[in-house]
Amino acid sequence: MVIGVEQIHEALVALLERPVAGSHSTVLGAGSDDLESGRRYLEALVDGGWMVPEWPSEHGGRDASPAEAVLIAEALGSYQTADLYPYGVGLNLVGPVLLERGTKSQQQRWLRPIADGSEIWCQMFSEPDAGSDLANAGMRAERDGDEWVLNGSKVWTSRGSYATWGMCVARTDTSSPKHLGLTMFAVDMASPGIEVRPLEQMNGDQHFTEVFATNVRVTDENRLGDLGDGWGITVETLAHERATIGGRAFGGDDSSEAGLPSWLEAWSGGGHLVNPVARQAAMRAYVLHRVNQLTTERAVQAAKGDSPGPEGSGAKLRSVAAFKARAYLGKNLAGAAGMLVDSPGHLGFMTAPSMSIRGGTDEVQRNIVGERVLDLPREPSVDRGIPYSDLRRSR
Repeated sequence: MVIGVEQIHEALVALLERPVAGSHSTVLGAGSDDLESGRRYLEALVDGGWMVPEWPSEHGGRDASPAEAVLIAEALGSYQTADLYPYGVGLNLVGPVLLERGTKSQQQRWLRPIADGSEIWCQMFSEPDAGSDLANAGMRAERDGDEWVLNGSKVWTSRGSYATWGMCVARTDTSSPKHLGLTMFAVDMASPGIEVRPLEQMNGDQHFTEVFATNVRVTDENRLGDLGDGWGITVETLAHERATIGGRAFGGDDSSEAGLPSWLEAWSGGGHLVNPVARQAAMRAYVLHRVNQLTTERAVQAAKGDSPGPEGSGAKLRSVAAFKARAYLGKNLAGAAGMLVDSPGHLGFMTAPSMSIRGGTDEVQRNIVGERVLDLPREPSVDRGIPYSDLRRSR
């Protein structure tokens, strides 16, 4: 049944409150470790399938078409939201992958708890010697009957300290080339042998963690996808991540119909744009903001309900450029007061450098755009086709 805008608002107004004047959303959880507000928000929306409308109704969605999902997303923007950063990996990465790759039992087991916020997921990909080169992952997974025994470490695992489950890529075959010997697993973060150590960022957050696995046992039922299919699932997951980050303007009125964004109105109202040089810099930041919105819309239209493509990398680059321009200029416009940690925008300023790293570095995104959009030659690779066991690695 097709649902219209009026019907959507009739349902949502009974579940959610309208935004409070002056309220603002967090940026990728910066400055917040709030789990409860997000859980309550998801619990309120799950029965109607409003948070993940395109998911099957049996798993917390409402079997909506892509067009209906867009209408619902736009309508949700008119109501008070919550900090959903802790739930982002499950909702935006693991959920879509489970729908595409998971078994029926895995979908039945994990999707509804993701949709209602009762279970939080983290993403265990990067390692100390396998950052941007994720295919070089060295965490081992060795078969032992109906179980796998994992040994190794992961780093930059966001949400690791409070996640229920981890989506973990591990090496199951060292005799194959590095891209072919990986398999994906769902790891219970309460398993014996799992140790999580927080990593404090310069903005004070402790969302990043190191995760150490020592003889951690994972049942084969928790293997995601086929044996050796880990790299393909990794690529799909990262595409969803880029699309998610690139699909946001990170505060300041994302809607192009909202008039000037709130941050620009605040600068003007504070008298910061009287100087023509400052005004020109502000207009440059605003242009980046608008280009980001248009690039995001183009990426959405290109996907048309399908899996995200390379357009997400372009959108991610634009969103990062817009956010950093706004954060840095906001500090500059504050003058000497901008040197104080309690000055407006300080948290965003301290978070801004990380935006070029999260979800894949800017350099990786440019490679993807160059190779898959502009059809430029691939970056040279000297280790393709060589068994992982024969590769030279740091010790």
